[in-house]
Amino acid sequence: MQLLRIDCLGRELRLEGSMAGWQALYWDNQLVSQHNASADPASNPVHLFTLQADQTEIQCKLSVDLTWQPFSLQYQLHINDEIISQSTLNEKDIEHQEVVQRPKTPNKISIIGLGSLALKLFKSAKVIKVLFAAGSLAAYTWLFSIQFAIALILCLVFHEYGHIRAMKYFGLKTKGIYLIPFVGGLALSDDKINTRWQDVYISIMGPFFGFILSCVCLLVYWITDIELFAGLAVFNALLNLFNLLPVLPLDGGHILKSIAFSMNSVVGLIACVLAAVGGIFASYYFGMALLGFLLAIGSIEILFEWKRRHFSELLPLDRYGQLISALWYFTTLGGLSAIIWILGQGENQALALPLKILSS
Repeated sequence: MQLLRIDCLGRELRLEGSMAGWQALYWDNQLVSQHNASADPASNPVHLFTLQADQTEIQCKLSVDLTWQPFSLQYQLHINDEIISQSTLNEKDIEHQEVVQRPKTPNKISIIGLGSLALKLFKSAKVIKVLFAAGSLAAYTWLFSIQFAIALILCLVFHEYGHIRAMKYFGLKTKGIYLIPFVGGLALSDDKINTRWQDVYISIMGPFFGFILSCVCLLVYWITDIELFAGLAVFNALLNLFNLLPVLPLDGGHILKSIAFSMNSVVGLIACVLAAVGGIFASYYFGMALLGFLLAIGSIEILFEWKRRHFSELLPLDRYGQLISALWYFTTLGGLSAIIWILGQGENQALALPLKILSS
């Protein structure tokens, strides 16, 4: 992950590293110093390197004192034995820094490469938003009714808006909301996150916004006795409850992954695999083809997460962050379940349907 970006002789000096002890130092995107991972990684490595400026060799030294949990990084940059820069960084500084990707050697054409290109084209085509929105409206109208389709799309947009607001909170550039027929919605960002807490916060804000919307609709129903708002409250709660299932690539899966991989890469792998196995059983037993399709995508994400476990670019959650993330997750889960239970106690069969689905 990217640990530090500072100016050095008018050009960028960038430090990257992992919890295994690996560190690499780049000056103007050129590797100038590197420490390999070891069984006993040093927390205060020193990078010694020489730079060329105006045909003169300049001796440089970057001293680093690094603590991962809770995260703290103190550094001193010496040029010709003179301190020119020093400071201390914490997790907030890491969250709000812009990640710079180091130059990569072009690979041969592959299925993954073509998929990445297709995704970039998908993200850049604004007209796709309109076409997908129209397709979603048509699909849900065909399945239900025009009134319910509009209400469902509004719920999806509000859910995805929660993700967008979370991205903007961390200063990430957003691409907006895409509605995908028969699948749901997708909120995209141009920037990459830097910490597991960002992943948790962005993931949970969608269902949390959905919970707020259900609470508002439930309150309006109690005041006006208009059943439309009760239907919005209960079905929106079911939609967001489904999204909190702890399987990738759903929001609940991202929360589980961030908490588990922050504990240990082996714990993270076991937790994600067990969740995936449970999801496969549920999709087969209840005939949920959509969940099976999502699990196939999530399995690829688990594979990449495990493959990159020693070079993770995300700052892990500390014990306090893991506890807060878990409490927030179960509180949101409990609130959505409570709304479904409350509205399922009446005589209206339509409002009781989500509770019957959960009870089956």
